[in-house]
Amino acid sequence: MQLMFNVILAFRAIRNNKLRSVLTIAIIGLGIMALVGILTAIEVMKTSIYTNFSSMGANSFNITNDVLKKKKHRSGGENVTVVDGENITYEEAKTFKERYNFPATVGISVRGTSIATVHYRSAKTNPNVKVNGVDESYLTVTDTKLEAGRNFSTGEVQTGSYVCLIGNGVAKKLFRGKLKEAINEIVSVGNVKCRVVGIMESKGGSMIMDADNIVLIPLNLGRSLFGSEESYRISVIVPDVHSKDLAAEEAEGVFRVIRKQRLGTENNFSITQSNDLVETVMDSIVYIRLAAVIIGIITLLGSVIGLMNIMLVSVAERTREIGVSKALGARSSTIKQQFLTESVLISLLGGVSGVIFGMLLGNVVGMFFGTPFVVPWLWIAMGVSLCAFVGVISGIYPAIKASKLDPIVALRYE
Repeated sequence: MQLMFNVILAFRAIRNNKLRSVLTIAIIGLGIMALVGILTAIEVMKTSIYTNFSSMGANSFNITNDVLKKKKHRSGGENVTVVDGENITYEEAKTFKERYNFPATVGISVRGTSIATVHYRSAKTNPNVKVNGVDESYLTVTDTKLEAGRNFSTGEVQTGSYVCLIGNGVAKKLFRGKLKEAINEIVSVGNVKCRVVGIMESKGGSMIMDADNIVLIPLNLGRSLFGSEESYRISVIVPDVHSKDLAAEEAEGVFRVIRKQRLGTENNFSITQSNDLVETVMDSIVYIRLAAVIIGIITLLGSVIGLMNIMLVSVAERTREIGVSKALGARSSTIKQQFLTESVLISLLGGVSGVIFGMLLGNVVGMFFGTPFVVPWLWIAMGVSLCAFVGVISGIYPAIKASKLDPIVALRYE
């Protein structure tokens, strides 16, 4: 009952000083909006990153020619750089696929170009289409689904047939959304004419790449067009995620034998897993989150000072009212609770409005990544808790000052 009475008095005080209260609420709201907005945007980006990396296959890993170079500092830190090692040849990749006896699916691919232009009659794409040569297992190891058509056959891969799979974005650009009509049509991939046998499902764009802006051609066709100087990529997917580490160790051993590496020497290749790449990106996002928290704390410190000043002004303006309340029998603790409730209420009003607008602002970022609406419950709870804390800290001194006023002096105050 006492709490409800204090809340009613607090609302009355806020209503009587609308402009001052609204400005204070706005200052607190902007601080919380910045904090929750940035943190929500980070959660949206994390969701987008995990979604895009999961399209590579959660149970997969890759063997590439990248070599990790580690350099220790005197302070004890360590820098890791990635350099290109000895290229993985087609014969090495093919031998690995033949010798690798672990229960897994192995795919081989080669990077072609990322600046191809694809033509169909009068329609053409921008010169930024990625072209890769792949085998019949590529769709499986990258968890890529087809919206129309079929996958490459083993014969098409081995003979280097002039056929292709096109990304959803390329198909929409060339065929104006009529994707099924694209099957068996002839398109020009650069200077090479290929028959479309399949269209991949849309994977969407991300801050990393546009997964729909791609054309896949049979591996041996890719070899003849691009593979003379490029390094091949070996991708492996296992049926059970718990056996992935064991599969990676087995793959490392097999490939070391193929490359005739001596015992004790470092690998001149690397085995990368999608979750490793995710963790690398997540490590960078930690610093962004820390910066957001620091910005929010600085803003909230300003809010503490502003709210405390407002409450001190409120105490000065209501000195006579406090004197009347004390003369009628109000205890010091009651006066203290009234002003503390008003301070917390103003802070919470600012916090709730900031949380709502911050969450909406953060999810605007999600519209560009195509991610679902994210509600960061942890950060919302933290934001509201911070506002309650700010209200207590800002109001406690003015509330104590009000409770200690001498009623005789307060009644004579003009």
